[in-house]
Amino acid sequence: MDEAQVRDYIAQLIADNRVMLFMKGNKLFPQCGFSGAVLEVLKKHKVKFGTFNVLRDMDIREGIKTYSEWPTIPQLYIDGEFIGGCDIVREMDENGELAEKLAPVLNASA
Repeated sequence: MDEAQVRDYIAQLIADNRVMLFMKGNKLFPQCGFSGAVLEVLKKHKVKFGTFNVLRDMDIREGIKTYSEWPTIPQLYIDGEFIGGCDIVREMDENGELAEKLAPVLNASA
């Protein structure tokens, strides 16, 4: 895929999933502690979310870093907004901000 195709594919994944996690591994087998930590936070909130295993596609692995202007994986998006990586997600979870961001998603699926 060329750069434009990668960007379009990433944008489509984010548009198709109100909560989208770009991670190493998958929901059943995270292949990095940081990805696993974000998975656990999302599971705790009982929110439906999509994932993409960046280890399976180097174009997407590098492309998501350019797309978000964020150098590390995992990366979480909620309703199209880039939230951040593991440390930011954990901090937001601890201070209640993540629950606020997820509320519209949870209310829509209730």
